Amino acid sequence: MADLSVEFAGIKSPNPFWLASAPPTDKAYNVERAYEAGWGGVVWKTLGEDPAAVNVSSRYSATYDHNGEVAGFNNIELITDRSLEINLREIEAVKKSWPDRALVVSLMVPCEEEAWKKIVKQVEQTGADGLELNFGCPHGMPERGMGAAVGQVPEYVEMVTRWCKMYSSMPVIVKLTPNITDIRFSAQAAKRGGADAVSLINTINSITGIDLDQMAARPIVDGKSTHGGYCGPAVKPIALNMVSEIARDPETAGLPISGIGGIGNWRDAAEFISLGSGSVQVCTAAMIYGFRIVEEMKSGLSNWMDSKGYEKITDFQGLAIPNTTDWKYLNMNYKVVADIDEDKCIGCGRCYIACEDTSHQAINKTERADGSVAFEVIEDKCVGCNLCQITCPVDQCIKMEQKEADKPYMNWTQDPRNPYKDAS
Repeated sequence: MADLSVEFAGIKSPNPFWLASAPPTDKAYNVERAYEAGWGGVVWKTLGEDPAAVNVSSRYSATYDHNGEVAGFNNIELITDRSLEINLREIEAVKKSWPDRALVVSLMVPCEEEAWKKIVKQVEQTGADGLELNFGCPHGMPERGMGAAVGQVPEYVEMVTRWCKMYSSMPVIVKLTPNITDIRFSAQAAKRGGADAVSLINTINSITGIDLDQMAARPIVDGKSTHGGYCGPAVKPIALNMVSEIARDPETAGLPISGIGGIGNWRDAAEFISLGSGSVQVCTAAMIYGFRIVEEMKSGLSNWMDSKGYEKITDFQGLAIPNTTDWKYLNMNYKVVADIDEDKCIGCGRCYIACEDTSHQAINKTERADGSVAFEVIEDKCVGCNLCQITCPVDQCIKMEQKEADKPYMNWTQDPRNPYKDAS
């Protein structure tokens, strides 16, 4: 059986599955239930200065897929609304009871050296394993000069990170905001400040929808609303890209990454790990389905690793990084063409409609003698865009077959059709 244990930024954990800083990690009761369920670690919900933050009602909204499942989750909740003293006392007690589990504490205080000095020293006394600096919260706190207001300014990221490393011996993880032009700048700043790791992504600024009767965005607070933080399956592609950007950047390559964003099963976790993540954090899936989902996550990842011959997480960690590159380095001579398996085709015509209306008119439609229809790819017109395969409702009915495999590799910087090929 595969070994799922990890050591992330010096923090040991029996498995890579951590609960992210969020409502599920707001108090000892929740955290202990999570550990009992099998989570390898938690990031305690963000602590701040007293008096504690005050939240509103209601707080959450969502978008749904065609099956009625939550596709994206939006929240306007702030950091912990419990006192710092109570949180610190509970953190200390939980860590003593669960010494083998990772316990990282998320922090957010005003951008002042003394404020950070004070709180990191208080957290260090609890025996927690590490700190996560919340530079990503997109709502409420930025209006007070915290959260994303810090994370969007690389100079602030570097400055606060350096303060925390100066006043604490604990590993420091910097949680990055995705609400920025280029995530690499923030990651580089965190590394310059001495960060032991980064975690990403935090939530994305969003309005999930409008109640057309009340003419207000959801969630509604006395007839009004505001933008919130978007998470869940819908943000996973954005998160994977940002993780890969940091993993590929020469200035941050090798910096430990805790992957966050739409992770709901073992496959999601494996994808983040393949792009360099050393641990993964989960929030939305736990809130929707409960803490027991970690059982399937662990067994699924272990079984997959066994099937691939991976004995430990580091055996496949980062293996997808070398295969992720800039567009200009992709092989211009590589060509695939769609191939339709007539035995599996149900004649729905979705591939034909998609290609005929919105793509390259590369599929022929013919009527058989029995009144059924047949679809055939016109190879000379097919550009291998994958649209027909994406729209087909039958698994493996349409495959993309490689053509012209004898041509040598040639990227856009080498292509004679590139008018700037010889530009220095």
